[in-house]
Amino acid sequence: MSAQTDEAVLETRRLSKYFGSVIAIKDISMLVRPGTVTCLLGDNGAGKSTLIKTLSGVYEPSEGDYLCDGEVIHLHSPRDALARGIATVYQDLAMIPLLSIWRNFFLGSEPTKGWGPFRRFDVKKAKEITRDEMGKMGIDVRDPEQPVGTLSGGERQSVAIARAVYFGARVLILDEPTAALGVKQAGVVLRYIVRAKQRGVAVVFITHNPHHAYPVGDHFVILRRGQVYGDFAKADLGLEQLVQMMAGGAELENLAHELQREAGDDAELREAVAVLEQEVKAVAAEPVVVERRADVVSDEEGRPEG
Repeated sequence: MSAQTDEAVLETRRLSKYFGSVIAIKDISMLVRPGTVTCLLGDNGAGKSTLIKTLSGVYEPSEGDYLCDGEVIHLHSPRDALARGIATVYQDLAMIPLLSIWRNFFLGSEPTKGWGPFRRFDVKKAKEITRDEMGKMGIDVRDPEQPVGTLSGGERQSVAIARAVYFGARVLILDEPTAALGVKQAGVVLRYIVRAKQRGVAVVFITHNPHHAYPVGDHFVILRRGQVYGDFAKADLGLEQLVQMMAGGAELENLAHELQREAGDDAELREAVAVLEQEVKAVAAEPVVVERRADVVSDEEGRPEG
């Protein structure tokens, strides 16, 4: 059972990040609570990567406040974030394929035994902890000596998630963990996300796929052009509405018109355009009528151009 509470472990208030004259993110306000999955959605260039790097201490915000447990914090490096229990699992997973599962699990934080010049790597303890912690996440490790490079993409993601939870992650930020996975392996990763949530971890799940986000998410923050386009609890937003907001009916309609002009006498292309026009009609069939959550600060002024 998840340890869900109303107290936010992380909060951002009008958080912005500029690179010279380029506005990467502007006035981002959101809450992340323990025992919940907050899905951060947006297309390429929406500002997802900049936001997670700001949350994880890679970037310092240009404006706004970043709070942890209700206290304003200033992170100067990812190590500062880890000290506060904020762990990030990036797409490359920070693993060495030729090393075993247990070596990757403790990479850089190896348990030791002995004293002084006789201190050495406690291999037996490392293997036992790896097997136990993976078991708590519902992962049966056949052989901890198995090289990580021989695991599937979903299994490697599970090792990274279990490692972060073991080392005290209170907030787990996952950067597109299902992006390069097939349907079955994506399902495996989603199951591990739910397991982390059930252990009371606050999960921030970054993705551009609403069909991956909706089954596990508790609320959804949608980014567009560096700003919050919507922030909704799951009870207030259906999957169809989420897909509609992600798809962008206007953009699809413009694309259909452009392809129609280019099609000319090409029967195959005209048929493809007709299919796209049907999808546009399906997306626009039900208008999204959802109120933005009242507990999130919003400001319609100062939107970045473009």
